[in-house]
Amino acid sequence: MAILFAAGEFDQVFAIGAVVIAVVVLFVLLIIVAVFANYFRLWIQSFLTGAGITIWDLIGMTFRKVNKDVIVKSKIMAVQAGLDEDQGITSKALEAHYMAGGNVPLVIRSLIAANKAKIIRLSFREATAIDLAGRNVLEAVQTSVYPKVIDCPARGGGTLDAVARNGIQLKVRARVTVRANLQRVIGGATEETIIARVGEGIVSAIGKAEDHMQVLENPDQIAAEVLGRQLDANTAFEIVSIDIADIDVGENVGARLRADQAEADTRVARAPPRAAAPLPSRLSKSSTLTSKRAAPSWSMRKPKCPRRWPIRSAAAAWAFSTITSCAIFRPTRTCGSRSPAPAQRSRRRRERLCPALNERANRNEIACRWSRSGSGFGRGRS
Repeated sequence: MAILFAAGEFDQVFAIGAVVIAVVVLFVLLIIVAVFANYFRLWIQSFLTGAGITIWDLIGMTFRKVNKDVIVKSKIMAVQAGLDEDQGITSKALEAHYMAGGNVPLVIRSLIAANKAKIIRLSFREATAIDLAGRNVLEAVQTSVYPKVIDCPARGGGTLDAVARNGIQLKVRARVTVRANLQRVIGGATEETIIARVGEGIVSAIGKAEDHMQVLENPDQIAAEVLGRQLDANTAFEIVSIDIADIDVGENVGARLRADQAEADTRVARAPPRAAAPLPSRLSKSSTLTSKRAAPSWSMRKPKCPRRWPIRSAAAAWAFSTITSCAIFRPTRTCGSRSPAPAQRSRRRRERLCPALNERANRNEIACRWSRSGSGFGRGRS
């Protein structure tokens, strides 16, 4: 009985383990089927067209976050058009260009168009470089195959105004036929430069004409002269032809300029002559400058020397010396000052500015001392 019971338990454990293993295997199979179903469509397309993209490449694109649909369709497009891996079009190169931010289908379409035209030499490296530079590589290829017509000036921009040597103004409209140069698309100038250069050449050619009638009779001379200047240098285009679409005669600019000049000369001739302003004399000039100058301060003024009055007698001389000495050495108010100046400073200033006054003061001081000592006529008077 014990042996039968142990055998029953072993069968039960084995059955549970078999069920668990079956569930795990079924889950793995479901995952494999889901993955295979996700990549089966693309893989079968690549396998049937000979693109050479395996299912492991598709799984790697998923981990590298590359759009596998774009890569597979672009590779199939290139293979069907006859572009093989010898030209550098591999799945790795397409993935690298996609991750760099390029437009993979546009590059493949431009390569197919250049290959079908058989007149354009364009490699995969050049196409990817043009695409990453921000230019439309397909449009460049189409412009190379089918030339483009550019209006000069641009539509809505008016006309090109130029003046011949006889002064007649001409208004011109031109059309420039250009073809893209794929080797100079990167770094080459655009349509605006072509329009500016052609306009400059037309204006220069008309300005060299002696008469405007020559331009009206032979407008092809302007086109030939402009074409000879190689205006398409360092641009992304090649100028095929320049056609003068329209020429209109404007106003007589030379006659208007001559009339304006004659009127200006007439005004100058009729204007009354201007009287010459008299030059100021030296005296008047110095007096004017003196009058405009500010009045000097009291310290810069020279004191006037006292007038020498004739002394008739000894008594008058004694009285004059006494009064003068007292007036000179007495501290008084000076003109222009509010406070009395010291007598010593006033005396030094007087001695420096007026030698005559200095001599008179010395003589008066001697006379005053002599009278005070009681000698001379002063003592006899007292």
